[in-house]
Amino acid sequence: MRTLLVIGIGTGNPEHVTIQAVRALNTVDVVFALDKGREKADLVELRREICARYLTERPYRFVEAQDPERDRNPADYGATVEAWHAARAALYETMIEGELGEAGTGAILVWGDPSLYDSTLRILERILARGRLALAVRVIPGITSVQALAAGHRIPLNRIGGPIHITTGRQVAEGLPAGTDTTVVMLDGHPRFDHLDPDLTIYWGAYLGTADEILVAGRLGTVAAEILDVRAAARARHGWIMDTYLLRAPDPA
Repeated sequence: MRTLLVIGIGTGNPEHVTIQAVRALNTVDVVFALDKGREKADLVELRREICARYLTERPYRFVEAQDPERDRNPADYGATVEAWHAARAALYETMIEGELGEAGTGAILVWGDPSLYDSTLRILERILARGRLALAVRVIPGITSVQALAAGHRIPLNRIGGPIHITTGRQVAEGLPAGTDTTVVMLDGHPRFDHLDPDLTIYWGAYLGTADEILVAGRLGTVAAEILDVRAAARARHGWIMDTYLLRAPDPA
């Protein structure tokens, strides 16, 4: 039976790769990657760099395919993501069946950790449900942008005994849930802060854990414009951006 490893690789720093991940990589025959186009070529190159640095005990192949296109501003978000996952599942199934031997081990290197706002495990569930391909799946965890953000700002994620709400930019477009103390926002492609309480404290970071890391923190009403300006300049410079931010309510004390 084929084996597929889903390996979390952190947020862009090759040193985020754990010892467990290095050991897993050195059992791999094929590494699969999806090309997201010229603007995000750095993301594939990082995966190649990780393999070259750590996959040293056996020969392997690096197999790429073009990631299926999807509408980034759809009228029906759920239906669009459903169709995109189906297209990705079909593509991965074809790649695994054609490029990995019956007793081989393959790997997909996932940005951050496979458990947090990543589609890989759901896509593999689709492949398994189809029943055409016998596949054993193992998951190796990685460092998330949430951890890297807290490390960069040297803060605990939670107040003492307090909850943390982790969500996406799409979910906070109309504001934060009532009574929320600490909110971590991911996947916010078009951030805006004018609808939020200006007395919130924000801890924002982009390219977390890398040499290009940018950090801004302060009272939201004071630093919001700075964050948007810095973000736009960084995106223009790199061609892409991955950023995360934490919003914290004023201290009740």
